[in-house]
Amino acid sequence: MSAQTLYRSMLTAFAMAACTTAAIAQDAAGVLRIGLSSEPTSMDPHYHQATPNDAMTSHMFETLVGQDAKMNLIPRLATAWKPVDDTTWEFTLRDGVKFSNGQPFTAQDVLFTFCRVVNNEQSISSSYPSIVQKFADVQVRDGNTLVIKTRQPYPLLPNDLTRMGMLWNGIAEHGPISFDLKNKCGVTGSWPTVADFNTGRSVIGTGPYTLKSYVKGTAIELTRNDAYWGAKPAWKDVKLVPVPAAGPRLTGLLAGDFDLIENPAARDVKRISETPGFGHVITPSVRVVYFQPDVARNPSPGVKAADGKNPLQDVRVRRAISMAIDRKTIADRIMDGAATPANQFLPDGMFGTLPNPPALKYDPAAAKKLLAEAGYPNGFELTVSSTNDRYINDAQVTQAVAQYLSRVGIKTTVDTMTRSVYFPKRAKREFSFAMGGWSSETGEASSFLQYWVSAFDKEHGLGTSNYGGYDNPEFDRVFKRALVTVDPAAREKLLQESLTLALADLPSIPLHFESSIWAFRKGLTYEGRADQYTLAMSAKPAK
Repeated sequence: MSAQTLYRSMLTAFAMAACTTAAIAQDAAGVLRIGLSSEPTSMDPHYHQATPNDAMTSHMFETLVGQDAKMNLIPRLATAWKPVDDTTWEFTLRDGVKFSNGQPFTAQDVLFTFCRVVNNEQSISSSYPSIVQKFADVQVRDGNTLVIKTRQPYPLLPNDLTRMGMLWNGIAEHGPISFDLKNKCGVTGSWPTVADFNTGRSVIGTGPYTLKSYVKGTAIELTRNDAYWGAKPAWKDVKLVPVPAAGPRLTGLLAGDFDLIENPAARDVKRISETPGFGHVITPSVRVVYFQPDVARNPSPGVKAADGKNPLQDVRVRRAISMAIDRKTIADRIMDGAATPANQFLPDGMFGTLPNPPALKYDPAAAKKLLAEAGYPNGFELTVSSTNDRYINDAQVTQAVAQYLSRVGIKTTVDTMTRSVYFPKRAKREFSFAMGGWSSETGEASSFLQYWVSAFDKEHGLGTSNYGGYDNPEFDRVFKRALVTVDPAAREKLLQESLTLALADLPSIPLHFESSIWAFRKGLTYEGRADQYTLAMSAKPAK
């Protein structure tokens, strides 16, 4: 019996028991059991801007501004916000909110949070401090009005604040708190560490759940915060279990071990829909999967060419690599149709994208010609690096890309690893051709360009994920104008111009946009999200 036949037989056997196991699961004492495809790496909401981390911590920590399932801005800990002038914003804080320890939420907690993100030395991402570094001053007026003065016009401030979870100021010793970054805002004690959050010691938030336990590689358990100010979640307890492989994750659902799973293999969707007692939802996401070449260093550690140079610095080579990749076949066969080939860095139709982007065509003959023109008729050696447990089919996609490159003469070596190893290595720029996946949290084209394409500028929070070292003064000039342009029509035009420059130069090579799939047992519904968050709050008993 083949492995595929055995797997199908197992699914059939489990399906026969589905009605019984699902009924048992439905009565499981108010516990919602979720199978995760990618495990969060910390309970610290400011450790790493990654979807599994942000989704998990949003159960416990809330932001000033929220986003609904379609990424529209909604009130959260701030009930209203408005620009007073080009460099001043007012936020009205919600009254009557308490942290999970019973302490009231105040403007002091917001100031403390702003200061902590720029003093979090263990963070492996600069995404959070890059927001606060744009502030010139923050003042509290009338107790619940926060006035934020920015160094320059910052039209996307409400969008950016959707990803900064608010902390209770009591998790560190301090005197009077004020927005004085040079003096740690009045904090006199040590800042909480990642370990303090992972043990639950510093997990004191205003969210609908509190952390019961976090055992890395085993499970995360949450308990409902009955003092939560908003709508109470349906389940009292939640258990989230990491199961990286799609097959065992689906088997766990069908066996009754899980009520809900994320990212079952797209090839299994038809089987799920035909199995009594189970359902699914497919939601297009804004996550683009891409490869980022090292265009700055010469030589580069993962590249070996006959002339001793780094071929990735030549735009003709980057265009040849793009032409060598058959995006449609990857989307159809490897992603089983649950992806859309990408011609730009955000799905068509979103703010600032090109209405008719030039197609990134599959043309291996033209790729070989470009390589020859660039001085590499016999190709060169390249190590292709990626995660094997973060993005949907990431290792398989990487293998496919490597094969396509080999066909045009680029001799490839595939180097995949777990994301806990991969991301710190990538942050140290140990790779020459590295996979990435980015979900635009602002819902407009500036998100990807700000972090991955802009030249590194710590003061303005630009280029913090530009591990390839790309530096294009013309692009930066246009894009920086877009970032400070308040008028939407003018900003959109500048963003489109920025995208045109980036796509011509390919500092990152887009592959596809993921679609997200959730599968669940009968008696439960799930609202799929464009940001790919798996939230216990989005699961509800079926009516």
